Amino acid sequence: MPIKNLLILAACTGALAIALGAFGAHGLKSILSPDALATWQTAVFYHLVHSVLLIGICLRLLVDDARRLFIAAYSLCGGILLFSGSLYILALGGPRLFGPVTPIGGVLLIVGWLSIAAYALRLPAPDR
Repeated sequence: MPIKNLLILAACTGALAIALGAFGAHGLKSILSPDALATWQTAVFYHLVHSVLLIGICLRLLVDDARRLFIAAYSLCGGILLFSGSLYILALGGPRLFGPVTPIGGVLLIVGWLSIAAYALRLPAPDR
């Protein structure tokens, strides 16, 4: 996927996180149980945090198209989809079969962070 498309996806993912957060706070507050609402809020939090991280990675990719950063970006996209997506579905009363999907998404988020660390380890030391 070209960096431009990845950046557009990252921005849309962030916008979606804000919209889903507002929907949860205003549209679902009186419908969902407190536990389900807490699950929704967890999904929104992880969704938004990783969307912001994805934007940062995309901006770095504009100047350095390092393979590890692409791995991080794709892992974060998959992690957002599987982790937050499964939590959204579960909060809305979806089938419990989505429960095992959540940790897979969590592992992808961790892979994204570790890919950033692997990228950083290969950067030259500053001249300070």
